[in-house]
Amino acid sequence: MATANANGGAVSTGSAKFPAVAHPLAEEPEEIASNIKYHAAYSPHFSLFKFEPEQAYYATAESVRDRLIQQWNETYLHYHKADPKQTYYLSMEYLQGRALTNAIGNLNTQDAYADALNKLGHDLEELVEQEKDAALGNGGLGRLASCFLDSMATLNLPAWGYGLRYRYGLFKQLITKDGQEEVAEDWLEKFSPWEVVRHDIVFSVRFFGHVEVKPNGSRRWTGGEIVQALAYDVPIPGYKTKNTNSLRLWEAKARADDFDLFQFNDGQYESAAQLHFRAQQICAVLYPGDATENGKLLRLKQQFFLCSASLQDIISRFKERKQGKDSWEWSEFPSKVAVQLNDTHPTLAIPELMRLLMDDEGLGWDEAWDITTRTIAYTNHTVLPEALEKWSQHVMWKLLPRHMEIIEEIDKRFVAMIHAAQNNLEHKIDSLQILDNNPQNPVVRMANLCVLSAHSVNGVAQLHTDILKAELFADYVTIWPTKFQNKTNGITPRRWLQFCNPDLSNIITKWLKTEDWVTNLDLLAGLQKIADNADLQAEWASAKMANKVRLAKYIEQVTGVSIDPNTLFDIQVKRIHEYKRQLLNILGAIYRYKKLKELSPEERKKTTPRTIMIGGKAFATYTNAKRIVKLVNDVGAVVNTDPEINSYLKVVFVPNYNVSVAEKLIPGSELSQHISTAGMEASGTSNMKFALNGCLIIGTLDGANVEIREEIGEENFFLFGATADDVPRLRKERELGQFKPDPRFEEAKQFIRSGAFGNYDYGPLLDSLEGNSGYGRGDYFLVGHDFSTYMDAQAKVDEAYKDRQLWLKMSILSTAGSGKFSSDRTIAQYAKEIWNIQECRVP
Repeated sequence: MATANANGGAVSTGSAKFPAVAHPLAEEPEEIASNIKYHAAYSPHFSLFKFEPEQAYYATAESVRDRLIQQWNETYLHYHKADPKQTYYLSMEYLQGRALTNAIGNLNTQDAYADALNKLGHDLEELVEQEKDAALGNGGLGRLASCFLDSMATLNLPAWGYGLRYRYGLFKQLITKDGQEEVAEDWLEKFSPWEVVRHDIVFSVRFFGHVEVKPNGSRRWTGGEIVQALAYDVPIPGYKTKNTNSLRLWEAKARADDFDLFQFNDGQYESAAQLHFRAQQICAVLYPGDATENGKLLRLKQQFFLCSASLQDIISRFKERKQGKDSWEWSEFPSKVAVQLNDTHPTLAIPELMRLLMDDEGLGWDEAWDITTRTIAYTNHTVLPEALEKWSQHVMWKLLPRHMEIIEEIDKRFVAMIHAAQNNLEHKIDSLQILDNNPQNPVVRMANLCVLSAHSVNGVAQLHTDILKAELFADYVTIWPTKFQNKTNGITPRRWLQFCNPDLSNIITKWLKTEDWVTNLDLLAGLQKIADNADLQAEWASAKMANKVRLAKYIEQVTGVSIDPNTLFDIQVKRIHEYKRQLLNILGAIYRYKKLKELSPEERKKTTPRTIMIGGKAFATYTNAKRIVKLVNDVGAVVNTDPEINSYLKVVFVPNYNVSVAEKLIPGSELSQHISTAGMEASGTSNMKFALNGCLIIGTLDGANVEIREEIGEENFFLFGATADDVPRLRKERELGQFKPDPRFEEAKQFIRSGAFGNYDYGPLLDSLEGNSGYGRGDYFLVGHDFSTYMDAQAKVDEAYKDRQLWLKMSILSTAGSGKFSSDRTIAQYAKEIWNIQECRVP
C-alpha cells in the first residue's frame, strides 16, 4: 500500500524504514512516524494514494489522540477509585481553538512530532494550519471556559466541562464591499479527530407537555416531545501531567422510533421526520436569533438541553459511585458534586436539579433545596442590562411547565423570608424577586434566580465585583453578605505565551534560568530587575520583529493589504459592540489620517508610522455594530491606497477573528486597545494575553485593566477616559445639554459625513453620538467625552515609541507584571474558596 506525499510522490505506508505499525504510546520520532502511518493506513478517512497535508493532519491528530485516550482512561479509573469531590462546569460556550499544538505541547512531545513529520516529508507548522477551530463559542466567555479547563487539568483537579456540540457555530465572518456577511462555520464538515462519541451515554430530555398531580400530592412532568442527548467527549490534557480531563459536549438526536414510516411512505416526508428535524435544530447554531417566539423557544431549549443532560449525567455518576455501599444519603451529594454556572445561560440547572431530586428521586422540598443550594455556584459576567437574561413567563410555561412551578415556589418562599426576616427590604420586593409580573411583559429574571439559589456568587475582576456588590446586587448583599466574592479572570500561559510565542518564551526561560514560569507565572517578576539589560532588550526586540514579520505575511494573505513590520502595530480585537468602542478607535484613526493629509511631506517624516488592525464579529442582528465593521473597511480602503499617507498609516480589518487568528496577532502586537466605557467591561481577558506577550495597553480604568495597571506599573500603561464613578454624572450632564465636544471629535465626524470614505449612509451610526437623550442617541457610551483624553494618550504612545530603549523596557515590564493573570491562580482560588475540591493527581 502507498500514499502520496505533499509533492505527489509516494510515501510507502509499509516501507521497512517506517512501517505502518501501531505505537499508541510512542515517544521516539521513528515510532511516532510509524504510528502516524498506521493511522493513515488503518484509520482511513480518505481515498487511497493520498498523504497530502490534510490527510497527514488527521493521521497525526489520531496518533496524538492515542496517548490522550490512554491518559484519559487512567485519569477516570483513578478518579473512580479515589472518589473525590468533582467540579462540573456548565457553559453555553467554549472557544477551544486548535487542539494539535496544545496537545503535543502539554504532552511535551512537540519536538518528537516535528521530527517524525519531517521524516514523512511534512512540516508540523504547515499541518497545524489544516485544523479548523472548533466553533463552540463566540468571545471572552467561551475562551475563559477553555482556559479554565486547561488549568483544571494542569492543577490535577477532578473536573468536567459540559457544553453543546454546535454544528455550525456562531458564524464564519466574510468581509465584502457591503461589510460583514455571515456564513455557517464548517468545522464539522468532515469530522473532528479530537472527539470520542460515547454511544452508551444517552439521556432523554423533555420539552412542552404538562404536569400531572398524583393522589399522594406528588407531581410529574409528562407528555410533550422527548429528544435524546448523546455525549461526545473531548480530552483536555494537563501540562506535563498524566491528568486528562473531559469536555463533554451534547448532541441532540431523535430515536428511530420517532421516524414515522407510514407518513414517509405516504409521501409526507417532512412530517415523517419532524422530531428528527426539531432535534437537529437544538445544536445547529450558537445563539440563534431570538426576535421571534420560535427563536426564543429554541434558545431556551438549548439552555435546558445542556442543563438537563448534564445534571442527569452527574446524578447518574453519583449513584454509580454509591452502588455497593451499605448505606448512603442524598445529603452527601454536595460533598461530592460542585456545579458552576458560567453566567446565566445554565440557570435552568437550578429548577432542573430540584425537579430531578423531588420528582425522580422522591425527596421533599426542603431536602432538595438544601442540596441544590449547597451544590450550585454562579459566576456573573456582565452588568449590561441586555445581557442579564429575562425570559418571557409565557414561553417558560409553554416549554417547561414543571420548572415554572418550581421557580414560582422558590420565589414565593423568598418573598415570605423577606417579610419575616428582612422587613427593611419589603418596599424593594418587586425588584428583588425572580418573577417580574408586569402585566405588559411578565418575565423570569434569571440573574435573580441565580443569586437566590447559589451558595456563591462571584464577579470576574475586582472593579466588576465592587459594582455588583454596590449596585446590581446591593440589596442581596445585605441579606447574604458572605455569598459574594471576586475571582479575577486569568488566561493559560501555555496556549497564550509558550505555544503561540515560542521565540519570546525561549528568551524568558533563558533569562530566568528556568521553565517553571509556565506553571508558576509569578516567576515572571524576575524580569523586572533586568528590564534595562541591553542584551535582553536586543533579544526581546528581535523576537518581536520576527512575530511582526509573520503577522504581516498573514495579514497580506487574508486581506491582500501589505503592511510594514517597521511601523507600530496597534491592535484591537474583540467582539464588536458599542460599549467596547471600536468606534472611538476608528474615529481616532480618521482624525490621524486627516491631520497627516494636512502635513507637509517633511513634517510627516517626523510622525510615528502606525498600522491599526481591528477585528471581531458583530452579531448578525446588531445593526450599529455591523456599521462599525463597514466603516473600518471603508476607511482602510481609502487610507491604504493613498500614496501620500500609506507609508505612515494603514487601517486593516482582520476578518473572521477567532482563537487561531489571535495566536498570530497577539505575539506580533506592540500596542493594544482596551478602551471600553468604564464600568461596562466585566473583566476582559484579551488585555491579559496582550500584556503577557509584552504588548503595551492603551485603555480606560475598566474591568481587569485596573488590576493590570496596578501590576505592571501605571507608568507602563497609557491611561485615558472617565472613571466608572464619573459615568452616571457625565450621562446626566449630557441629558442636561452641558456636554462641550472636543473640536477634534467634531472634525472626525464631519470628515465621515463629507463622503471622504464613500457614499454609504453613516448617519444612523453618527446619530448615536449626537443629541442629548433618546433611544440610540445621546452618546450613551461617552465616545465624545473620552475622545480628547484618548487622542492625548495616543500622542504619548507616538512619543514613547520613538524611544526604542524606553519602549522595550516598558514591554518587558508588561510581561514581568503579568504573573497574577494566570488561569492557574484563578482556578486554584475557585477550587479552594468556592468548590472545596482537592488535587487528585494520577500516579
